[in-house]
Amino acid sequence: QVQLVESGGGLVQAGGSLRLSCAASGRTFSSYAMGWFRQAPGKEREFVAAINWSGGTTYYADFVKGRFTISRDNTKNTVYLRMHSLKPEDTAVYYCAAHGDRGFGYASMKWYDYWGQGTQVTVSS
Repeated sequence: QVQLVESGGGLVQAGGSLRLSCAASGRTFSSYAMGWFRQAPGKEREFVAAINWSGGTTYYADFVKGRFTISRDNTKNTVYLRMHSLKPEDTAVYYCAAHGDRGFGYASMKWYDYWGQGTQVTVSS
């Protein structure tokens, strides 16, 4: 089992920046690929970014490329999402998740076994 707790959300103006953190506890955190997803009211949860176990490979949704950066520090059992040039449409609850070993699909929720409670990001115009 892996426990995940997100933090760092808040209210920012358009064009601003935030860094989200996801602290993990449990066995062998470093062996899990990690992802960030987000969900706006009335919308489906969508993929934002993912990072492999070592941090050497990252994946991004098209709408955040060039603006968001996912990273991890396995010595701290933490994954980060640095967000720049935020837009109002980025407003959502952001969730971190740990990828399981049942299959592979970095952008699909069904492959992630563990989820945090989410942190709210609100971007004002």
